[in-house]
Amino acid sequence: MESVHIQKVQEAINNFANKDVFLHLETTNGAYASHIDQKFFSAGAYIRNALVQYEHGKITGNGPFRVGLKINLGWVYAEGITHYEIDEQGRLLLAGHDYTGKLAVALEISTTPFE
Repeated sequence: MESVHIQKVQEAINNFANKDVFLHLETTNGAYASHIDQKFFSAGAYIRNALVQYEHGKITGNGPFRVGLKINLGWVYAEGITHYEIDEQGRLLLAGHDYTGKLAVALEISTTPFE
């Protein structure tokens, strides 16, 4: 993955608009760290292979970035995006890493289901 290049990410987001796409969205603040510190409050969210169609999407901010996708009845968004990749299957993979390099958020868009 490489650091976000806002224009390249926006172009990739635009390429998936108005198509049936599969989303993977995951957040964590260190859910696996609670075994080290029992007072640590962990939280996260996870959805995989949600089939949606978005009207338009937008990447905003100065870094870390926010990506929002306008779907029929609302929005899907991920905040804290720092890196991206368009993989060999043409999927847009977005990730946000914390200051220690650990994954904090992932938003992935594909025309085929994620395995």
